[in-house]
Amino acid sequence: MFSLPRMRLSFGSISQRIRDQLPTFHRRSYSIDQRGYDYLLTINEVKDFMTACIVNAGADEQHASMLADVLIAADYRGHYSHGLNRLDMYINDLNGSFCKGSGVPTVLSDKAATAWVDGENLLGPVVGNFCMDLAIQKAQTAGVGWVVAKGSNHYGIAGHYAMQASAVGLLATMGTNPLSLAAPAVNNDSFVLDMATTTVALGKIELADRKNEKIPTSWAADNGGRVVNLKNVLNLAGYKGYGLATMVEVFCGILSGANYGKHIRRWKDSTKVANLGQCFVAIDPNAFAPGFPERMQDLMNDLRQSLSVEKDKPVLVAGDPEKAHMKYCDSLGGIPYHANQITFMKEIGKRQNVPMPSIKKV
Repeated sequence: MFSLPRMRLSFGSISQRIRDQLPTFHRRSYSIDQRGYDYLLTINEVKDFMTACIVNAGADEQHASMLADVLIAADYRGHYSHGLNRLDMYINDLNGSFCKGSGVPTVLSDKAATAWVDGENLLGPVVGNFCMDLAIQKAQTAGVGWVVAKGSNHYGIAGHYAMQASAVGLLATMGTNPLSLAAPAVNNDSFVLDMATTTVALGKIELADRKNEKIPTSWAADNGGRVVNLKNVLNLAGYKGYGLATMVEVFCGILSGANYGKHIRRWKDSTKVANLGQCFVAIDPNAFAPGFPERMQDLMNDLRQSLSVEKDKPVLVAGDPEKAHMKYCDSLGGIPYHANQITFMKEIGKRQNVPMPSIKKV
């Protein structure tokens, strides 16, 4: 019988280790565009609000806190499409009993470096934390930990879990449809890739719609494949994105025995159980050539010092924009939100009988 592993890195403990990672020249030259994000909420206020809404939807306190951590991490890192913007989706699943608010994932098969997990239809972050903890434990003893889960749900930003491994000196890669890789360097610097295998995450289109903004014409297409302003997202780089998306499908859906391809429920369909598959891989670089952090840092430094085609914009590595956004939030003392996001937040609070926290102007 397995219980939730004892190792638990909260949003706060992870963010504290990475918020000072951005090199000085990037802090000086990389600017944050926050036009329209005029309303400020502290991280604790947002977490308390989200947690209360999720608890009122039927989740226990621990599970609600895990979900709130992931959503706040997304907003804090500048991925507003996967933070507060996603709250109602989880609440709808809980209210409709299509997702369980309490319980523990089950390990169906367990070997030295691998595990197969049944998420028991729990909240995605609960399953994600359980599996990532298990992968980390296996990597620390066997060199590699590879865990796949079925019976899961949407788990937020993939980078949240990859960074849990990076925070303890491991590499991590995972996917559902997003791909993520986190690799530690020196002095708490790191490479954090977190990307959709489509041109853009669907949540970014939804967020643009909520803000009454148009999207680039390269982002979406209709059912006939014609480029439109708001429809189905396009594959990344055509056939290459198609191949990447299929690779993720094999590791997550096929390998785990979860839904895959056309069997996956449509986005925001709260009429049936999702049964999503997810894949978590942690790797101990000490099991291979020594000096990984130093070589990783050297590579990142070379990339950052490359000549940019846009003289006023530096060359960045994956994770740099997010680190800059975190520093911007820290300078404000909270997370800035768009007026329409605040309206959305008020609607959820009213529906879940949760009072709004105090809001300040940026």
